[in-house]
Formats: sequence, C-alpha cells, structure tokens
Amino acid sequence: MTRVTIQDLRTARYCLAGVRPWFRRHGLSWQEFLEHGIAVDRLRATGDALVEPVIRAAETREASTEASDGR
Repeated sequence: MTRVTIQDLRTARYCLAGVRPWFRRHGLSWQEFLEHGIAVDRLRATGDALVEPVIRAAETREASTEASDGR
C-alpha cells in the first residue's frame, strides 16, 4: 500500500504552512503523518481533489524506488 510522506508534499510543491491546517480540518494527525506517512486511501477518503497531486508524487516515488531495486 502506498503511503504519502512529507517528501511527496515537497515534490508536489505544497506549502507546509497550509497543509498543517488542512490536516486539522480533516481530523488527521500532522505528527502521525510526519512519523509514519499516511495511506493513499485515507487521503482519498477526504474527498478533496487537492490530494491527487501528492498521491501522484508518492506513486511516482514508489515506482522509482521499485525500479531501482530491480523489483
């Protein structure tokens, strides 16, 4: 299962100062996200289209990692 990380937010060029309140509004823990990332399904469940660029960044990162690992 793909997890979105802080790296993916940066890749998508999201402003972290704006993302923290977004997490609060959606009842998500910013600290838990920083420590463990967040599942793509959980982000999609918010129904907010703003999550899609971040999810694409995470999927691209994961595919790149798998390719370089020879998977």
